[in-house]
Amino acid sequence: MPDLPTDLPPAREPGRYRIALVCLGNICRSPTAHVVLERRLADAGLDDRVEVASSGTGGWHVGNPMDPRAAATLTTAGYDASRHRARQYDATWPEAYDLVLVMDEANLADVGGRTPSVGMFRDLDPVDPGAAVPDPYYGGDDGFEEVLAMVERTSDAIVAALPRALEGSA
Repeated sequence: MPDLPTDLPPAREPGRYRIALVCLGNICRSPTAHVVLERRLADAGLDDRVEVASSGTGGWHVGNPMDPRAAATLTTAGYDASRHRARQYDATWPEAYDLVLVMDEANLADVGGRTPSVGMFRDLDPVDPGAAVPDPYYGGDDGFEEVLAMVERTSDAIVAALPRALEGSA
């Protein structure tokens, strides 16, 4: 990712942008980010120009809904978590998406490492740029709330950076 946390790779097709979000199983972190980012895009009037997808590097949960704790945290915060079904990351995504954002260093290694269009989700976090989104799966409910807070502020930063990227210049 660029050094400035406000820069995104430029759109391959000006006026259209595709973002992929990746974690381990696609039932906690990346679907939380997917739901939140889609809402933020809709609120900003960008949902007709920006596509969001999420996946997991492992295939254990393919076809399953979001972890019930992640879904409950989102629902309590006013989001709709009901449509999510887990899917597995495809190695063609870095060519198919303008931006691939992973949740932690292990995910980054699993997708082939950092490139100009592949980085960490929290590279754009205004509080702790470049940090991992911790996996809440083995912890308590507060871990899901912590992840939601990180995802919300980082999603806001991504949405703020998108107008320049949509122009095809970063």
